[in-house]
Amino acid sequence: MEAYILEYLNFAIRWLHMIAGIAWIGASLYFVWLDSSLLPPKDKPSQDIGIGGEVWALHGGGFYRAQKFQVAPPELPTPLHWFKWEAYTTWLSGFSLLVLLYYVQADVYLIDKAVMDLTPAAAIGTGLFCLASTWIIYDLMCRSPLGRNEPLLAAIMFVLLAALAYGLTHLYSGRGAFIHFGAVIGTIMVANVFFVIIPGQKEMVKAKVAGRPVDPKYGLMGKQRSVHNTYFTLPVLFVMISNHFAGFTNHRHAWAILMAISLAGALIRLYSVLSHRGQKKPALLVGGYGILIGLFVALFPKPPEAGAATQKVSFAQVRGVIDAKCAGCHAAKPSFAGFAAPPKNVMLETVEQIRAQAPAIYQQTVVAKAMPIGNLTNITDAERALIAAWFTQGAKVE
Repeated sequence: MEAYILEYLNFAIRWLHMIAGIAWIGASLYFVWLDSSLLPPKDKPSQDIGIGGEVWALHGGGFYRAQKFQVAPPELPTPLHWFKWEAYTTWLSGFSLLVLLYYVQADVYLIDKAVMDLTPAAAIGTGLFCLASTWIIYDLMCRSPLGRNEPLLAAIMFVLLAALAYGLTHLYSGRGAFIHFGAVIGTIMVANVFFVIIPGQKEMVKAKVAGRPVDPKYGLMGKQRSVHNTYFTLPVLFVMISNHFAGFTNHRHAWAILMAISLAGALIRLYSVLSHRGQKKPALLVGGYGILIGLFVALFPKPPEAGAATQKVSFAQVRGVIDAKCAGCHAAKPSFAGFAAPPKNVMLETVEQIRAQAPAIYQQTVVAKAMPIGNLTNITDAERALIAAWFTQGAKVE
């Protein structure tokens, strides 16, 4: 019953997280495009009331004219639409998933004793510390003179995130490390909205209501953080799907892979942003995709060692390993605590099921070493080698 409740909560919150994330990221991408596409107004009435830029668009069968004031309109309009709950809902649902999967089930998904033998309390406490401390460091840098030098700020932030990635992958399971890295970036993004962008907008509204001149610094600060958020977007989206790719999360250099893909995403996004402004920088696009292609080549699986093919292995030997180390989870009714259904609906109870899943068994247990999750069943290197030999010999089940 408990496993079923956890699984259903996982489904419901994950769906909410996806919907809210699409709304937040979609709005963010749109407004960055909008801000980059503005042109000075041609008509004098718009200029006289302080319009700094405008853009015409066609969508859904209608013409739209979006205008941006240099600072604020002469009079405060009503209604005034705010964009904040998409961000808050995304973070709250994402943090709920972090707690539900990685904190409540820390022994299964967060802790890998082969990496570091942490207690659940230590693992959770470290994760929460990373969420808070990284935001504080980033925010202090943005508010310091360093915040006025965007290239240097970006370089230092990349180094700090690389150090974080290295540390996380030497503390947690691969999945746990990647998801915490994404949670850190997501926390920075939503904290930018909560602590900088929205308070600045509120100050602008208060100034208009009180009849005071609006200080342009709030708009500049908000724009800076919005631009930072847009560069974080693609790395965060990668992390959200990374637990499906054990070849990344369980690699011995997982931290470098994580940073390489994050850099590729940032470069591709930077190319897109500059393109909106009419600045074509194909080197950025080539660099981003070049990193991804380079990873594909660098991570290409090596052929099995020659010795594996000469070690004669019977199916009975392999079946014994699978029954003891894999079938507890991969069964129609898993016997392992915390699993209401077999992961990815993969079952390894019958000869036919094992034969059909032979490539996946080899990939997940030998190449990626992603299974068993967190090595909960303590599969040994010798048992992995047994599976490797069986697979290279044709995965026979006679």
